[in-house]
Amino acid sequence: MDEKLNLVILDGFTSNPGDLSWEELKAVSNLTIYDKTSADELIERCKEADAVLTNKVAFSKEIMDALPRLKYIGVLATGYNIVDVEAARAKNICVTNIPSYSTDSVAQLVFALIFHFYWRVKEHSDEVMAGKWTSSPHFCYHSFDIRELSDKTLGIVGFGNIGQAVAKIALAMNMKVIYFNRSSKTVNGLEEAKQVSIDELFSSSDIISLNCPLTEETREIINAGSLKKIKKTCIIINTGRGPLINEKDATEALKEKRLAGLACDVLSSEPPHKDNPLFNAPNCIITPHMAWQTLEARERLIKIAADNVKAFISGKEINRVN
Repeated sequence: MDEKLNLVILDGFTSNPGDLSWEELKAVSNLTIYDKTSADELIERCKEADAVLTNKVAFSKEIMDALPRLKYIGVLATGYNIVDVEAARAKNICVTNIPSYSTDSVAQLVFALIFHFYWRVKEHSDEVMAGKWTSSPHFCYHSFDIRELSDKTLGIVGFGNIGQAVAKIALAMNMKVIYFNRSSKTVNGLEEAKQVSIDELFSSSDIISLNCPLTEETREIINAGSLKKIKKTCIIINTGRGPLINEKDATEALKEKRLAGLACDVLSSEPPHKDNPLFNAPNCIITPHMAWQTLEARERLIKIAADNVKAFISGKEINRVN
């Protein structure tokens, strides 16, 4: 391309709230940045765009039909279900994603959430600050059950990059690792991890980590039926996608003590509705879809996004998903 392309970032705030730089993209394009874009604003903001970057702003066939200049959609995430990729292919619009940028960040949050249930650090600290240790007749105490992770069984649903990173940490802690994946998979260095059926994973796991993509097969994989198969002492960690869990069924299982704990970094609707049943569930921890938001992960995301755009401009596309 002889002239700089017109590039629009539609929802840049979540990726870069001001602590990072867009300079690499500014150098190769006529860049317009919006913190957030509603569906009603989308066509007007993109009518002169040759290329767009989007995290959560969806592109349907109808939207693409209304934007005849558009030749490139860069999704600022690994998952790209917000774009109708078949319609984009038919219109010769290149769609790219950002692979593997947040693998370590997500895996680390999985274990931060696991440690909450196994060590109850915040609860014990709160009691100390309230004077309970000061008034104790003993040099130590604990008010909540605390457990080791060694020899516990971690069941990982989805054995892609993030699932494998979770497994690596678990094995380093002498945990037993089993995993379910839609296809047969063996990974060098993770031979100790055992691939099993989903039913065996449900029945055998002390902890279940959901790290699979959202598909019709995995939607609400945690539901009333699957919750009947798990141990009552099991905890579930969801850093994958909110709709992997039927939140009403999970709430009932927590209230009836058929599920020992649930931690979610993602919910079925984001931001969540005030009446989300999990808000009133016992032994439930919710974090605001932050696993990918470490500074380091966002730095990688913006760097890969810039590399994707520059590769598209040069005619040597990378990370194309359609």
